[in-house]
Amino acid sequence: MPKKTTIGGQALIEGIMMIGPKDYAIAIRKPEGDILVEKKPLPAKGAISKIPFARGVVGLFRQMVLGIKALMYSAEFVDIEEDNSYKPSRFEVFIEKLLGDKFKDAAIYAAVILSLMLSIGLFILLPNVIANFITAFDKTTSKGSVYLNIFEGLVRVCIFLAYLSLASRMKDIRRVWEYHGAEHKTIHCYENDDELTVENVRKYSIRHPRCGTSFLFLVMIISIIIFSFTGWHNVFLNMIIRLALVPVVAGISYEILRFAGRSNLRIMKLVNAPGKLFQYFTTKEPDDAQIEVAIQAFKNVMVEDKDADKW
Repeated sequence: MPKKTTIGGQALIEGIMMIGPKDYAIAIRKPEGDILVEKKPLPAKGAISKIPFARGVVGLFRQMVLGIKALMYSAEFVDIEEDNSYKPSRFEVFIEKLLGDKFKDAAIYAAVILSLMLSIGLFILLPNVIANFITAFDKTTSKGSVYLNIFEGLVRVCIFLAYLSLASRMKDIRRVWEYHGAEHKTIHCYENDDELTVENVRKYSIRHPRCGTSFLFLVMIISIIIFSFTGWHNVFLNMIIRLALVPVVAGISYEILRFAGRSNLRIMKLVNAPGKLFQYFTTKEPDDAQIEVAIQAFKNVMVEDKDADKW
């Protein structure tokens, strides 16, 4: 039976970040063609990271911070024409001199918070606003009706699919998703105890059950169930309730994904199936050069203890 590893990653701009038990590694294909690898120890985990349900929320935020840092790092190597016309303002220069690296850290955390706000607004709050329009046309609808929550969930899925479909039309995003496919193939190869070579990695699937896309799908399904217990109110109260329950939904979704990834029960395969279907949008077949980058990133987070990275 294939091994199930906790090692995972994130596709970057012409590169991949892999996160292992102790370290994370960023591998970038430079414009000149060679692969640059940077390896760093993971930040220490707090006690809350061991608490079920809470650890999912903490882990998500931690992953997003690492992801933004890695994206900013990979963007430094993109071969684009520089705009020399832009000059930083005196205020920007003053702040950078005053705060130094703290300014960069603050910018990263601001980017993570902004990203979370946009995601919650687009995929959590907007579907509720749309669903609320039904009450204007259906006078028989009673507050707390389950079907309104189900409809809201369907709207959420449609918005998510539309977002992925539009993003897939962008050439640069397609390159990122090819690296995403290379990441999954490499993890599959390792889990099947094959030597990490381009030839071996190439034969595996680009879809993987323990993926961030699967997590997003679980969030949508769990949100339907959780929100159904809160009743149906006016749009503003609904928004407040949903905002308050976002950490709860994320925590439960993480625990289900964690269990589903570990379990061999058939029903868990059904749980994973829709998330893998969504990966049709977020993963593409990589070329050999992209697979080489994924292998380099993966090898730099492997540990000698074979049990240290068990899922």
